[in-house]
Amino acid sequence: MIPKPFIEDLLHRVDIVDVIDRHVKLKRAGANFVACCPFHSEKSPSFTVSQTKQFYHCFGCGAHGTAIGFLMEFSGLGFVEAIKELAQNVGLSVPEERRADGEPPQRHRGEGEAGEDLYAMMLTAAQFYRGALREAPHAIEYLKQRGLSGEIAKKFGVGYAPEGWQNLERAFDNYQSKALLTLGLAKQSEEGRRFDLFRDRIMFPIIDVKGNVIGFGGRVLGQGEPKYLNSPETPLFEKGRELYGLYQARRAIRDAGRVIVVEGYMDVVALAQHGVEYAVATLGTATTPAHVQKLLRQTDEIVYCFDGDNAGRRAAWRALENSLAQLADGKQIKFLFLPQGEDPDTYVRQYGKQAFEKQLREALPLSQFLLNELSSRGDRDTSEGRARLLQEAKPLLKQIAAPMLSLMLRKQLADVAGITQAELDHEFQIQSVAKPGWGAKAPPIVKRESVMSPPQRLVTLLLGNLALCNRVSDEQAAMLAGAADYAAALELIHYVQTTEQPSVAAFLETARDSPRRALFENAAARILHDVWDADAAEHDIQRILLGVEEQKVLADYRRLMQKPLTTEAEKDQWRRLSRRLAEFKGVSAKAGAGG
Repeated sequence: MIPKPFIEDLLHRVDIVDVIDRHVKLKRAGANFVACCPFHSEKSPSFTVSQTKQFYHCFGCGAHGTAIGFLMEFSGLGFVEAIKELAQNVGLSVPEERRADGEPPQRHRGEGEAGEDLYAMMLTAAQFYRGALREAPHAIEYLKQRGLSGEIAKKFGVGYAPEGWQNLERAFDNYQSKALLTLGLAKQSEEGRRFDLFRDRIMFPIIDVKGNVIGFGGRVLGQGEPKYLNSPETPLFEKGRELYGLYQARRAIRDAGRVIVVEGYMDVVALAQHGVEYAVATLGTATTPAHVQKLLRQTDEIVYCFDGDNAGRRAAWRALENSLAQLADGKQIKFLFLPQGEDPDTYVRQYGKQAFEKQLREALPLSQFLLNELSSRGDRDTSEGRARLLQEAKPLLKQIAAPMLSLMLRKQLADVAGITQAELDHEFQIQSVAKPGWGAKAPPIVKRESVMSPPQRLVTLLLGNLALCNRVSDEQAAMLAGAADYAAALELIHYVQTTEQPSVAAFLETARDSPRRALFENAAARILHDVWDADAAEHDIQRILLGVEEQKVLADYRRLMQKPLTTEAEKDQWRRLSRRLAEFKGVSAKAGAGG
């Protein structure tokens, strides 16, 4: 556990502009800096970095955070790793504190039980397998037959795990190290005999976004089961979050404006061999929401490529189900089904890059695949078939957060089912947004800040003017403590009033585990876009606090009036509350009169 005061001090010493500029070239734009977002494909810069707030936000894809968050997102670092990298840059060493239960600090993700560097051990294994490939003519011949050049094999670090049971004994000084079992490089029999997991297989190292080897996929050279053998889940490797080839494909994905998701390691490597370098593969598991989220940060278009058989269509449907909640308007997800008996590897080798990319351009949009698949499951000519179609579509459409896509899909589905969209929305319990009729006056455009609720606005104003937190009195803070909607504002006020050098970035990292984290980050994004004069902000804050007090006084007054006033104390309280309510009315009347 890293002490919070150290994190706050670290964020005071680093400059987020310097941190991000090392990875993404920034240009000054007024008080802020801008660039094209590194987390999604765009032509006009919407990625904004504030040097005063030490916070970044992309107004295109919504990515945001502090210098710590940027390194975690861009470089794939863990929280502790990101802090260590920042600390190293400013010459600090990271202290650790014991946990509250007295246990020693938890090991870092890349550290074994005996202090081994797990990343270094995986790199050692990868280097061993690459060296073994050079000494295995039959493995080299196999790769040549598959059309792979030495250059592409080198780019992907392809290697070979030799036949035999304990070849890794040559690579590691201590073959009995428990870390080899932890990393899935070796297994142990019930009798305690240690042996290599991968034997007589072409080895594909799995690399994370920072370039670390975190796992392996091994393909059998001839016949044998399993055809592919993958590393098990380890402290470094989580199948549901990683994608094979993403590290090598990132630049090509951004240049092409799309990414292809295929099923096998050889598909990725063969496509790259033929110039289609923007492909990745899932790792022996179905596409997960985490995969989709990671890819949509890289590009605006995902094309899932599957075999055209029943198994391929089932895999495509699972990918669709796991993509729905991640969709956003402006993003595209498509499905490509290759001819029967073909996979990306065989197709691109036989027909070439142009033919494959022509197939990509003809891929089915998600909306069309969804409607085609649902329609094929029932008879659209009968009421029963259309009812089944709607029943199966309902839970899928309710997952879609993209408003425009959801609207278009509901329109299409209503047409297919022979009902109106209003009837469909009513049945699906979806609130439609009414449009003004012909000649009707459209509702006025509302300013960005006016749509915030008072609790949200209070947090945003305070975050944009931290010094004003010290103007909130103890009585006002106590009043906010009694109003559940203002818990976020109270959390921010408490932080500022109890911290020597409060800052927006340090507060956001302090609130990383807070249930109100999203609210704080949204407020931080607003203060990059909207600027409040300090005097105007203080006036607004006091007005909101006055409104909270009015609601409390009114609630107390109503509660008091629900019973007879029998004691003098109750009568005094009634008179005091009545006077205060009259004062509130006077303030409102004065404001309404403009003075």
